[in-house]
Amino acid sequence: MTFSIAGRCERTGMVGVAVTTSSICVGARCPWASAGVGAVSTQNVTLPSLGPLILARLEAGDSASQALDKVLAEHGHTQYRQVTVIDANGNTANFSGSKTLGTHAVAQGLDCVAAGNLLKARSLPQTMVQTFEENAHLHLAERLLLALESGFYQAGGEEGPVHSASLMVADEHPWPLVDLRVDWNEDDPLRELRQLWQRYEGEMQAYVTRAINPASAPSYGVPGDE
Repeated sequence: MTFSIAGRCERTGMVGVAVTTSSICVGARCPWASAGVGAVSTQNVTLPSLGPLILARLEAGDSASQALDKVLAEHGHTQYRQVTVIDANGNTANFSGSKTLGTHAVAQGLDCVAAGNLLKARSLPQTMVQTFEENAHLHLAERLLLALESGFYQAGGEEGPVHSASLMVADEHPWPLVDLRVDWNEDDPLRELRQLWQRYEGEMQAYVTRAINPASAPSYGVPGDE
């Protein structure tokens, strides 16, 4: 039903998540990232609050595994949850409950962790990890998206069609540097997500400048802007 990868860029310290699923609006429930703290993907039968709670534990000084274990221990129904965590240092943790759906798997790599359920192949998370590791020279958002695409186009994806996808990256500010979502697409949400990223990438830093130093911001490019 869902597969994802959470990753960190060693060069920049960015953290983020790319995820896709068969249901609607995956970006509203599953990916979580906080600059200088870490990233989390909550999936399978999702409890969205696990994401911010785990990030709060990381920010308080817990390791990835400590944060995951403590938050799960405070909540019931853990047998339905599948969760991955990466902290600001690249350490990872994961959990797949006994009621994780269908064929499911997790793979951990250098500065990344990937997981999925209702998969066509158990090798899918490892394919994503390999793609992520092979592209360390690229922007983290591009690496995450390439990894997600490899899971879908190369490793077979899910048992059924996917309908939504999300790409989130946190850099040095309280808000995400990248927060792109395809909430519903009948045919190929990953293709639409790729198109969104290609359009957004060139304007990404301009939006940061507008937030930090509006007086020196580029033109908005809208009618009436001079």
